Amino acid sequence: MRARILVLLTTLAIMALTGCSTLPPGSNRPKTVTTALAHPQLTPLGRKFDTLARGHDGNSGFRVIPVGADGFLIRMQMINAATRTLDLQYFIFHQDNTGGLLTDAVLRAADRGVRVRVLIDDGEMRSGDDQVLALAAHPLIQIRIFNPFSYRGHNPLLRSVDFITDAERLDYRMHNKLLVVDNTLALVGGRNIGDRYFQIDPDSQVADDDVFVAGPLTQKLSATFDDYWNSDMAIPVEALSPEKTTVAALISFRNELNRRNSQLKTGGFNYVKRLASGEPFAGIMSGTLPLVWAQAQVVCDSPDKKEVEEGKMGGSLMQRPVEEAVLGVHSELLMITPYLIPGKDGMQIFSTLRRRKVRIRVLTNSLSSTPVLLAQAGFMHYQIPMLKEGVELYEIRSLLGNTRGSGETRSIARYGNYSLHAKLYVFDRRKVFIGSMNFDQRSFHLNTEIGLLIDSPTLAQQIAQRFNEMVLSVNAYQLLLQPDATGTPRLLWRTSEDGNTVEYETEPARNAWQRFKADCLSLLPLDNEL
Repeated sequence: MRARILVLLTTLAIMALTGCSTLPPGSNRPKTVTTALAHPQLTPLGRKFDTLARGHDGNSGFRVIPVGADGFLIRMQMINAATRTLDLQYFIFHQDNTGGLLTDAVLRAADRGVRVRVLIDDGEMRSGDDQVLALAAHPLIQIRIFNPFSYRGHNPLLRSVDFITDAERLDYRMHNKLLVVDNTLALVGGRNIGDRYFQIDPDSQVADDDVFVAGPLTQKLSATFDDYWNSDMAIPVEALSPEKTTVAALISFRNELNRRNSQLKTGGFNYVKRLASGEPFAGIMSGTLPLVWAQAQVVCDSPDKKEVEEGKMGGSLMQRPVEEAVLGVHSELLMITPYLIPGKDGMQIFSTLRRRKVRIRVLTNSLSSTPVLLAQAGFMHYQIPMLKEGVELYEIRSLLGNTRGSGETRSIARYGNYSLHAKLYVFDRRKVFIGSMNFDQRSFHLNTEIGLLIDSPTLAQQIAQRFNEMVLSVNAYQLLLQPDATGTPRLLWRTSEDGNTVEYETEPARNAWQRFKADCLSLLPLDNEL
């Protein structure tokens, strides 16, 4: 959506002709209200984890999944373990290698009698991704699209025109990522579906985290899915593209899926061997990969977030409880966020904490690692002000010197295409946030988000250790202020290369052209869209 903003700016004349935001196409078509499985404790998974939860004072079990490939494997294994229901909610669901395998697993689950609901945001649908919509022809699979475009094809120009003429509505996106199995197990965090998000694509490795959830909290996560699924913004695909939901389309899709999966090239990742191992899910089920049992809170925006924020209706806004947790810090705040546009309110939060002598350490993307140049250009305005407040700033490098904590192998790291996508906070090393919300204005106001606040010193220490590994000088640039000859503060990027400390007075970039584009984009007043 950020890239589309540039098109928006060049066509303000067209926007001037638009009126108020409209309802999504297909909103007037009746749809069936469905909800999560009512008695999950009657399923095999439900019985197992209900007993375990009772043995841990009714708490829920958690395990953070930091390794990209494990994020793919555990999704496949959880889907394969479903016996009654399967709910998937994603911002992006690519039909590449991993996306095709996951789609096949979803289809096989439905074939064995599992009810499947899939909710996908329409903002990043690309050519080929609509193949997944053929699944809706299966009698046990329902597909809904959140806030869909009116134009249903994949011509970029026509999609841009659609966005421009209905920008107020289409700028509002569902950024949530959630997988729920039998209303007993869940996976929530920042990962989308696609090779790059599982860190197996040499051209782009996007580091992220999921947290595996077992126990009673899963039912609260399911309740958020139901809210979105039954909202006015979630449109059955049959109301949008009926020709893509026929039995013939499903048969054709099955054949194409089987052909692609049978010809799958492993590259550096052996799908068959890794899936056959059963890990990491088998280890979680057996207890060899132990869960951390703790109290936690689901934080989630209402599907009608815009109306809630404007006071037009009741609902929930996850920014508020997360902000309360941040302001409740006494000694140390650690933050990992790929996009960092704090705005006036965010800067006020930093200022408040620093007046209380709270140590704030933040890891974000560098110019060389960012996957979204426009967001990085917006962050450039905050580098010096944050450092002046006493915030310790680190920017991840695209080529890591050490892969500990990075979520990827040395073989994939050598390509030098690493970037952050995780959203993790650690509060006084006693409590953590993990979810889909970036520390930027788009997540605060224009996207819906979901996450967990978990009271666990164990998880807090695990994430803090990974933070310390990622900000090592071989992996990141530390930003510093150095006065020039006139006393004006200038930025300095300090890192380590070949065993030597190196300091850059010019922002490290992939090339001069990238730096020039970022400088130009930084002149645009777009903070509220970033």
